[in-house]
Amino acid sequence: MKMRQLFLILAYMAFLFVSQTMNAQQYPENPIVPGAERIPLIIPATKNRVVAIVANHTSMCGNVHLVDTLLAQGVNIKKIFCPEHGFRGTGDAGEFIKNGKDTKTGIPIISLYGKKLKPTAEDLKGIDVVIFDLQDVGVRFYTYISTLTYVMQACAEHFIPLFILDRPNPNGFYIDGPVLDMKNKSFVGMHPIPLVYGMTMAELATMINEEGWLKTPEKCSIGVIPMYNYSHKYLYKLPVNPSPNLQNMESVYLYPSLGLFEGTVVNVGRGTDYPFRVFGNPKFPDTLFTYTPRSIENVSKDPPHLGIPCYGIDLRNLTEEELTSHKTLNLDYLKTAYKLYPDKLHFFNKYFENLAGNNVLRNQIIKGLSADEIRQSWQPEILKFKEIRKKYLIYEDFE
Repeated sequence: MKMRQLFLILAYMAFLFVSQTMNAQQYPENPIVPGAERIPLIIPATKNRVVAIVANHTSMCGNVHLVDTLLAQGVNIKKIFCPEHGFRGTGDAGEFIKNGKDTKTGIPIISLYGKKLKPTAEDLKGIDVVIFDLQDVGVRFYTYISTLTYVMQACAEHFIPLFILDRPNPNGFYIDGPVLDMKNKSFVGMHPIPLVYGMTMAELATMINEEGWLKTPEKCSIGVIPMYNYSHKYLYKLPVNPSPNLQNMESVYLYPSLGLFEGTVVNVGRGTDYPFRVFGNPKFPDTLFTYTPRSIENVSKDPPHLGIPCYGIDLRNLTEEELTSHKTLNLDYLKTAYKLYPDKLHFFNKYFENLAGNNVLRNQIIKGLSADEIRQSWQPEILKFKEIRKKYLIYEDFE
């Protein structure tokens, strides 16, 4: 690629957010209270019942873990189910999580991201109620919502009520991206929702249940412990990193756009101190920003292009306002990376369709369609989704 063309691409990217800026998102005047901190609403659902809890390191009640908080209140917790990354949140992306025992409480921990994805009849034997408390990031291919779906299925099949302790969606202030074509259904996309769907866990669970997406004879009996003072108009700083490679709010805001690179030859900063804030490849022009992925225990043990210098784009200078005001995916990252990579035939891999949710986006990038043209192709399905979504909103919408 000629250097002048490269300069124009990078200059365009540098000012992209400024040109797309809309009204900046705001923080609430009063603190948002997650469902897990509304203990008086939780206790009646657990009184004199044997409880299983779906939880991980994000399941905090203030400064104390929810499991410890409920045990102190006399709740009879017999089992802990954990999602991808494990109960303590130290598992690498895609790493199978083994069963175990919580060293502090002695409660058995059953992995839902290993040999199985759904609790079995044996797992739920003797359980009267399941509590679900995980911090989502609002992106279809983030697997905590897939774990939610499988837990709902198991609860429906065994007639066990599920109580969802709702938490803010840090990307809940917009909707964008292709709606999943069910031909591309996988663990990173189980339902016909956009890539960024603008709903909390409880709102989405209710939609899944009522729209018949569980594919079970019975619906799941869902109870919701809602948040206090939450609106989809608000920003929310996560008090705990939701997974090892989402280490700050900038990475959370960039994740919907950069996550698509996991279906390509591009490294998204895995194996660095700034994952999901940069992207690059060894074959990009060596005049660009450079970094070398390394193995990092409990974060990225075997990142793409391990030990090989990558050249690419550094996004760490973007401000929070720039990252939250555009309210769309940034497709120009993907388009630029495709232009920079010399071996076009091998830029994408077969995983890309699972992440994108359709068989169209790859060809749109290859054909050189503009971001606006691509986004316009999503609108009919997004509008249909928004009409369905309205029925299940618990909180004030952003529109």
